[in-house]
Amino acid sequence: MDPDAPALPEITPDDFFRADIRLGEILTADPFPEARKPAWKLTIDFGPGVGVKTSSAQITEHYAREDLPGRRVLAVVNFPPRQIGPVRSQVLVLGVHDEQGHVRLIGVDGPAPLGARLS
Repeated sequence: MDPDAPALPEITPDDFFRADIRLGEILTADPFPEARKPAWKLTIDFGPGVGVKTSSAQITEHYAREDLPGRRVLAVVNFPPRQIGPVRSQVLVLGVHDEQGHVRLIGVDGPAPLGARLS
């Protein structure tokens, strides 16, 4: 989270490629009032190879619920599912923290198929 922190220890390319990071499109963003910190429950389509998955995302500071459907995001799709209250988070949506510590989503700047893998 700290932009002034030194880089983490070196990893190999094999370490990096074990994380399956794919492009998905948010289908729905629903309220998640049970979350400890404000969050949306996202339903994301990653295309035929991965399918539709759910995630909890603490992104309410910068993203209104109605603005999220149709947005394309990158997510790690091969982490084990994690139970967060009543939500089963199946993927980790990727973002960076801004100067206030709020998450800004990572996406793509042009056309690419759903399920495209980060390379």
